[in-house]
Amino acid sequence: MAEMSYMSGVVLPVADTLLLPRTTAYVFVQSISTTFRNYLENPNTVHIALPLKKNADGKREEDFHHIGVTFELKSYQEKEKGVLLQIACMDRVSVQRIDLTGGIAFADYSLLPDKQDLDGDMQAQMLNYLKDIVRSVSKRFKGSESYTKGMDEIRDVDSMIVWMSRMVPMSSEEKYEYLKTDSMRERSLHFMDAMLKQREAVDWNIELNERMSDKSNKFYRDQVLREQMKAIQEELGEGGSKGSQKNYRERIEAAGMPEEAKKAALEELDKLNAQPQGSAETSVIQNHLDFMLALPWKHEASKDIDLKEAEKILNEDHYGLEKVKKRILEHLAVMKLRRDNVGSILLFVGPPGTGKTSLGKSIAKALGRKYVRLSLGGIRDESEIRGHRRTYVGALPGRILNGMKQAGETDPVMVLDEVDKLMSGGFAGDPAAALLEVLDPEQNSTFTDHYLDVPYDLSNVFFIATANSLDTIPGPLLDRMEVIEISSYTEEEKFHIAKEHLVPEVLRETGLTGEQLQITDRATRRVISDYTREGGVRGLKKKILEIARGVSAEIVTGKAELPRVVDAGELEDLLGRKQTLHDVAGNDNPPGVVTGLAWTPVGGEILFIEAQDMPGSGQVILTGKLGDVMQESARISFSLIKSRLPLSTVNFRERDVHIHVPSGAVPKDGPSAGITIFTALASLFTGRKVDPHLAMTGEVTLSGRVMPIGGLKEKLLAARRAGITKALIPKENVADLADLPESVRSEMTIIPVETVEDVLRETIGIELPRPQHVFAAGAATGAAGAPSVQM
Repeated sequence: MAEMSYMSGVVLPVADTLLLPRTTAYVFVQSISTTFRNYLENPNTVHIALPLKKNADGKREEDFHHIGVTFELKSYQEKEKGVLLQIACMDRVSVQRIDLTGGIAFADYSLLPDKQDLDGDMQAQMLNYLKDIVRSVSKRFKGSESYTKGMDEIRDVDSMIVWMSRMVPMSSEEKYEYLKTDSMRERSLHFMDAMLKQREAVDWNIELNERMSDKSNKFYRDQVLREQMKAIQEELGEGGSKGSQKNYRERIEAAGMPEEAKKAALEELDKLNAQPQGSAETSVIQNHLDFMLALPWKHEASKDIDLKEAEKILNEDHYGLEKVKKRILEHLAVMKLRRDNVGSILLFVGPPGTGKTSLGKSIAKALGRKYVRLSLGGIRDESEIRGHRRTYVGALPGRILNGMKQAGETDPVMVLDEVDKLMSGGFAGDPAAALLEVLDPEQNSTFTDHYLDVPYDLSNVFFIATANSLDTIPGPLLDRMEVIEISSYTEEEKFHIAKEHLVPEVLRETGLTGEQLQITDRATRRVISDYTREGGVRGLKKKILEIARGVSAEIVTGKAELPRVVDAGELEDLLGRKQTLHDVAGNDNPPGVVTGLAWTPVGGEILFIEAQDMPGSGQVILTGKLGDVMQESARISFSLIKSRLPLSTVNFRERDVHIHVPSGAVPKDGPSAGITIFTALASLFTGRKVDPHLAMTGEVTLSGRVMPIGGLKEKLLAARRAGITKALIPKENVADLADLPESVRSEMTIIPVETVEDVLRETIGIELPRPQHVFAAGAATGAAGAPSVQM
């Protein structure tokens, strides 16, 4: 193969300039020697424009790329910092060797022709497409016509690429890539992709700038409006920053805050004054100051307590509850003597609907104080009580201080409703523990809410808590309150409450009058007994309201004659079939069946204890969904009866005993059925019947003692309703009979019992021997026979 011949030419180093064949380019150099200028101006010398590599200075051969273009010098212009050359690029060349020894670069080169793979039509289409892209971008800028005007004179793609390279950001390496590409088609397509990306970038930047401009304009507009508003307020003397700050200072001085709180408020005001205009912290500080100033700080002299007026209000608002009212009046009497509220923390405990919350409202009315109610049911976050720290976004004060703000006085009556339903042990702290400081008379004078962050005096607040049960209230919290138990209402009390309070209230709610609707006493009592099953009167009110709605429909449609009198016989039409079924005493109980008395959250009930024996292996079977305590009572009763009956009476080793309590789907527990189970077993084994109109309640011990129980009032009321005429109660519960209505005590025979011997004497008329007599006699049964039970 013949060797390739190389030609020689003088080299012009070119940096950051796009060189393409058959185009015109502008090259700026800092200085040119006279000798090199003579070479450039000599038409007989071949001139080569050769791109430099990135950050190269052209002093070494390796600083140059190996592909360049030959050119002719068109113009030579002296500038302040160098020389601007206009050159006409001609052919691409490949440089093989560069000689830099004489201070002027000479290179051996060979021609490198372009690949002509772009015909005239295709080149015209690409050129027009590139021009369209340029026009679409230029429309986004004002005054771009002068830049795009020269574009119309361009007739080939390479010239378009060189012309646009001044406006499209490209690195030196990217410009060299266009020169190195020998395919005109690939060169054109690559530049077309670059132009499309550039258009997208321009569009995105313009859109982003427009958004930022809108925000800036809005901010500027808001600032101008604020300044104008401030100037107007200052002119009118209604505020502005100085007026506002002065107003804050005057309000702080006049609020009557303790020294510590006043100091903290003034420090916050100083922070507010130091905030720049539009600072986000400004609103946080203002909200805190506004809350501090909204709280009542000055303690006004307490109004004198009129006990007679208080008693009158309590009697007007609540029927019955004599024991509770007496305790409240005693508490108010102590407050009147001491003239302070220290220790004024009561806890009303009782079934739903018994008037616990409304008693707090009546106390507030009797004292002439503001009434505030806080519902604590379901709260699981300590911050609900003590507030959030102001370091958190959206921080708020706790419910206690919000209640004080609502009251506007330092000595309101604050009812903490459903305190037994606080959710404790959560991840956000224990709200019940947060109440310890609130409800402690020794600590609540310096109660600190996290949001307020200064001590606040709660010692003048009359706190009243309500609960349905004491079981879920933590011991330390319960220890800080004085418990007042509110028992279930009797049917007689419910009747008077319905007649004196509920019916007038329902008439007001439904828009009826006493001339339009009248409910007879018999109907009211029937609603209480057959349609409600509760300790309070909330369900009773709903039923009366249901009657009133039915009558309202009759009156509106013209079907009723006024006055519309509702009697007991019409209740089934208005309320449907009766919804509560109470057990009643039977006419005859077989041996082993005894009537007991039970307490439920909605009042008392009678229940039947059934015992049966059968051939077996000495097992005791318990059914009726009995709790652990009631099962223990059954086992104690069985052991007790085995220890007291003569050994020859029953062969316990060959008999199974089954004890059942009907209503098997209803859970039952507690020790008070002890003597009832014992009596049922004694009745079964002796074959003696127990009077069906006799009921009993009491816990039994293994030694035969009868222990006291709770809920005696509700149990005896249920016994009376069921037709029981005689009841056995523990001797230690005799004092509780004072709570029983006189009508019940006069209609029933109530017998206190102390031992199981007393129980069996009253129920089946037998005298049990002592355990030692049973076993001593049992040892001699072979000859003389078993000792008999005394009848």
